[in-house]
Amino acid sequence: MKNIINEDFLLSTKTAKELYEIAKEMPIIDYHCHLDPRLIAIDYKFDNLGELLLGGDHYKWRMMRSFGVDEKYVTGDASFKEKFREFARALEYAIGNPLYHWTHLELKHYFGIDESLTYENADEIYEKCTALLRTDEFSCRNLIKNSNVEVVCTTDDPIDTLEYHDQIKESGFEVKVLPAFRPDKAVNIHKKTFLPYIEKAGVKSYTELKAWLSSRLDFFHEKGCRLSDHGLDFIPYAIGDASSIFDKALNGEALTKEEIDAYMTDLLIFFGKEYARRGWCMQIHVGAMRNNNTKMYQRLGPDTGYDSIAETNLGENLSRLLDALEIENALPKTILYSLNPKDNYVLATLMGCFQGSGVRGKIQLGSGWWFNDQKDGMQEQLRALGNLGVLGSFVGMLTDSRSFVSYTRHDYFRRILCDLIGKWVENGEYPNNKEMLEKIIKGISYENANEYFGF
Repeated sequence: MKNIINEDFLLSTKTAKELYEIAKEMPIIDYHCHLDPRLIAIDYKFDNLGELLLGGDHYKWRMMRSFGVDEKYVTGDASFKEKFREFARALEYAIGNPLYHWTHLELKHYFGIDESLTYENADEIYEKCTALLRTDEFSCRNLIKNSNVEVVCTTDDPIDTLEYHDQIKESGFEVKVLPAFRPDKAVNIHKKTFLPYIEKAGVKSYTELKAWLSSRLDFFHEKGCRLSDHGLDFIPYAIGDASSIFDKALNGEALTKEEIDAYMTDLLIFFGKEYARRGWCMQIHVGAMRNNNTKMYQRLGPDTGYDSIAETNLGENLSRLLDALEIENALPKTILYSLNPKDNYVLATLMGCFQGSGVRGKIQLGSGWWFNDQKDGMQEQLRALGNLGVLGSFVGMLTDSRSFVSYTRHDYFRRILCDLIGKWVENGEYPNNKEMLEKIIKGISYENANEYFGF
């Protein structure tokens, strides 16, 4: 059975196909991902196809569990070949799941597999791809380079030494691999990770913490970092004495919800000012409800497929947070993401209140993220931004992935983008102005991000 992926995949009109010819040639700026910089530094080679496609991929683990696959073949001690076989069995039934598209895009693009993956041919495809993976051409760096990637931004804790980023740069690797600043453990005072982290950072007061964080921002900036990222369970806003609250937490005293919000608010405003001063972009991710299954969390830990979309009420507090920075002319470039798609219109209208002169799309509606980086989720995000903002200023797609073959998600996004715009054009909702359409497609695919981040 032939692979569903062909030149016209997801492109339903003549205009869409013409626009895709432009989009597919554009380089990739992957400004948010979770690739391990150590693997890039050592130019790691994956031993087999199962390790590459299934290792650490909680998207696939969730799908397999939903099909009733025993955990032995998901995160257990079965061989990767056995796990891949069970993944293929489940995937055949996963009609409508983006994993079906992603997997076949990956098999086609990287390995030239021109047939649909089934339980019957899983072993044959596994062996063919594994043989290729053991060659130098399929090392981590070559997978990135051969994906037409120009910039990769990893996700890094302030305490990280960034030694692997140094090694990558010193090696002469053609692709820029830059850090991104993720200070969640310092912000989330209500979590169990807070006190051990503060102890590791070696600070004894809130003043010392901010001084240490400022020095780490300088260090990251020297290494080429131009983005931060905040993963928040909720958007806080309260006024209070953050220093006293910090001391209280350090003494092991219980904090009220008001105190937690006040501390987080003060630190987020501090960060916003620091980012603005350095010309950075601040990313805010909100709306995940994490570690829902206690039994499996205790067994496997976080990021193993037991998170979900949360019910969110973020508008008022986010408005006050952005406004507090805007009042002091200290609001940095900002990308707003909510895992709950019902927030698209909240975010898209709110960001219009804080746009700034001189920066196209200073405040961005983030691309379809996590549970929303599928066809419907991407279309909804694009339509919301088109309806309420300036779609042509959008900085485009990211992978948000730990996989070295997730760059086909950019191709997936570009096809969906071109199909949507192609339909608008052929429906008479926008003129068939080839010069202007080319500017829009090139911008969203690559050029807007290149200008916005200024790597």
